Amino acid sequence: MSLTYYVALPFVAHETGIVPGQPQECSNEASAMRRAEALSRQQPNVGALAFKRTGDPNMGNYGDATILKTFGEVPENLDEL
Repeated sequence: MSLTYYVALPFVAHETGIVPGQPQECSNEASAMRRAEALSRQQPNVGALAFKRTGDPNMGNYGDATILKTFGEVPENLDEL
């Protein structure tokens, strides 16, 4: 069974650069984008993004994340996250 997860991920400034904060699972694509935008405006966050990822939780197999939208400052190379 394949499921799609929608996530809002904030980013905070750190001495090593911009690092991810606590991800928040959302119910759908629109809510993930709204939540990411709201997170990008909250301190100490400097930015946020919304993404989706599809996979089979029973098998532990997931496809690559698809970025839906970014807000504010996010790392340039998201593949390293």
